[in-house]
Amino acid sequence: MASFLRRHGRGRSRLDRIALPGDVTPASVPASPEPAAPPAGAGDGDGVLRAAAAPHQAAPAAGGVSTFVDRKVTLHRRLLETINLAALDKMGRDQAEREIGEAVGDLIIEERLPVNAQERTRLVSEVVDEVLGLGPIEPLLKDDTVTDILINTHELVFVERAGRLEVTEVRFKDTRHLLRILNKIVSAVGRRVDESNPMVDARLPDGSRVNAVIAPVAVDGPLVSIRKFAKRPYTMERLMGTGALTPPIGRLLEAIVRARRNVLISGGTGSGKTTLLNAMSAFIGQAERIVTIEDAAELQLQQIHVARMETRPASVEGKGEILQRDLVKNALRMRPDRIIVGEVRAGEAFDMLQAMNTGHEGSMTTIHANSPRDAMSRLEQMLGMTGMDLPIRSMRAQIASAINVVVQVERMSDGRRRIVSLQEITGMEGEVIMMQEIFRFARRSTDEKGDIHGHFEATGIRPKFMAELERRGIALPADLFHPNRVLE
Repeated sequence: MASFLRRHGRGRSRLDRIALPGDVTPASVPASPEPAAPPAGAGDGDGVLRAAAAPHQAAPAAGGVSTFVDRKVTLHRRLLETINLAALDKMGRDQAEREIGEAVGDLIIEERLPVNAQERTRLVSEVVDEVLGLGPIEPLLKDDTVTDILINTHELVFVERAGRLEVTEVRFKDTRHLLRILNKIVSAVGRRVDESNPMVDARLPDGSRVNAVIAPVAVDGPLVSIRKFAKRPYTMERLMGTGALTPPIGRLLEAIVRARRNVLISGGTGSGKTTLLNAMSAFIGQAERIVTIEDAAELQLQQIHVARMETRPASVEGKGEILQRDLVKNALRMRPDRIIVGEVRAGEAFDMLQAMNTGHEGSMTTIHANSPRDAMSRLEQMLGMTGMDLPIRSMRAQIASAINVVVQVERMSDGRRRIVSLQEITGMEGEVIMMQEIFRFARRSTDEKGDIHGHFEATGIRPKFMAELERRGIALPADLFHPNRVLE
């Protein structure tokens, strides 16, 4: 313990007082609940975020939550006064947790904090989270039942469980506390968020996707959305277990991937597009080279030959920005068998369609749209964003030639995510892209609990790509497309 702590600051050099990246120093956290302005030039650990903290400093929640948070912040401040951070950096996480836990226990006695055994255990756990993790939200990140964490200012945190939102008792001490945790997240991936750049996309070490908005864009205080990364990758079997699809549809999706058909997955926010993309990618052969392109890396491909690329925002000087379109162009020089783009949003759609049309069969991507037909319209708009004056017919012909299958997913009012339509693009007729629906989800009723009841059914149309499946030796049941067949 002697190498880990320096009691009461004895024998410390200035370097010993330097906090971990994103953590507060003693000058930044006032000893009393009333926040005090830090002295000029003092480091508060918020870095570029410090200026953004001023517009909104709401009072902490009343009652026991506020008292507990104050005690936790007091312990965190005292720990940083006595901790030897150089020694901490050399420890493994398990050892660091044990050492910090012992130190916090000693400080509770030293500060004479009136806590019982249960509160003591909780304080030790949460101070460890403050130093080594992401503070108050660390338990939510460890909770496998939580899929989304939504922070509406420092006073209110929601989570999504089983597709439904619920409020939690998690609180941050104040806006500065929340900004410190946010700065810890974004700095870890080389990004920044401040008044001049108040919106940021980042990711956690486990791949969870983070979006944050701060002042002046966020009026009442910082807004943070975290889409958690599944510790256990979703497979087609797991999706069947949740009711997102049925085994016959799963077999057809597997055949589509193995036959190297180009797939567009369409759906709204949080509908499960990336989850389905991950599940379908599992059917790609181990011998194929896959190049993935994303804004924030979140795909969980299980193959060994995967080359992952991620966009980069501009620097403080406004230089060095790398867009998805740049990465798609570069991917074409990397000898890919398949290209997977996490989501097309702008001009990269043109380069993605070019890749699909020039030998990179079996490529996949996702798009925000409410229906397969809307997805076609959105792709047209994206092609228009390239700056090239392309005729409408030319754009539609390129889309019809590149994409073979559109899968529509939806998060319904009961919180469940389902495939609601699977359609094939068959070509052009005049200036219209022709599509035919193969499967659909037929909604029957909604019960008093809000749960939606229905079934998956075939439309009776045999897809044209069945000829390609047969040429590749991929067999499907003859009655799979029987009209109005209920797929169970």
